[in-house]
Amino acid sequence: MQNRRKFIGQSVLATAGILASRTAIAGLQEEGVKKLTILHTNDVHSRLEPFPMDGGRNQGLGGVAARAELIRRIRGEESNVLLLDAGDIFQGTPFFNIYKGEPEMRAMAAMGYDAATMGNHDFDAGLENFATQLQHGNFPLLICNYDFTATPMEHKYQPYKVFRKGGLKIGITGVGIEMAGLVPENLYGNTKYLDPIQKLNETAAMLKNEDACDMIICLSHLGNKYKDNKVSDEVLARETENVDLIIGGHTHTFMDAPAVYKNRSGSDVIVNQVGWAGIMLGRLDFEFAGYKRKNLAKSHTVVVGKKTME
Repeated sequence: MQNRRKFIGQSVLATAGILASRTAIAGLQEEGVKKLTILHTNDVHSRLEPFPMDGGRNQGLGGVAARAELIRRIRGEESNVLLLDAGDIFQGTPFFNIYKGEPEMRAMAAMGYDAATMGNHDFDAGLENFATQLQHGNFPLLICNYDFTATPMEHKYQPYKVFRKGGLKIGITGVGIEMAGLVPENLYGNTKYLDPIQKLNETAAMLKNEDACDMIICLSHLGNKYKDNKVSDEVLARETENVDLIIGGHTHTFMDAPAVYKNRSGSDVIVNQVGWAGIMLGRLDFEFAGYKRKNLAKSHTVVVGKKTME
């Protein structure tokens, strides 16, 4: 009887020890979770002010003041935030017609954008103008499938950049749309368009294998999807490797939720886009835990400004 009591007592202590260990491990795992918040825009098209109160469906929406306040609040709540744009910063309001992009770039610099890529309408005042306006932006222009050799943009862009956020290494690159037939030749000059799938695969492999990035993001101005064989974000997601997230533009697609595709290696690729004119601010919250495996914890589409009736 005494041996049985001793055995039960030892078993209880052992079980308690196992449970305590599991609790401790769970606590360590919880403490080891790293969070990253990605905020993004696309196709803002020089919309610095909200839409006018004219009875239109977008009245009161957008504007850099409301967007800046949202960004400020989110940064106050989250430790690790990246703010990104997927191109077509220019064209669409008198601000661009008169000032050729300077106020748009200054506004983005004031909001603290971390990086952007180039859209087709960013060529609209010529390549030299875009290169000049970048000085007001104070953020890197990232694109890997345009060869700007012997153009005003030759030393004004980067094919990629690695950001460090909360112990994580985030590699970001960008891809642009084919200009022939879309942009007048005199506006893009000697710029060479390169295969976006090939260049993105090369760049992402380097970011993964050489820079040991925990996450790789592509800022794309290819468009969400097409009925023909034109390269889109959907095609890009399926035909690449190592890319975790594609932030899209060009097609002005308001996505209710991010799309998820399988890439060449069977891994998930998330694609998101938030329409146009700065009406929406995209928000994606990622969590990294256990060998830095990443999961999309939440996705939000935040309305910028307030839609009201006169």
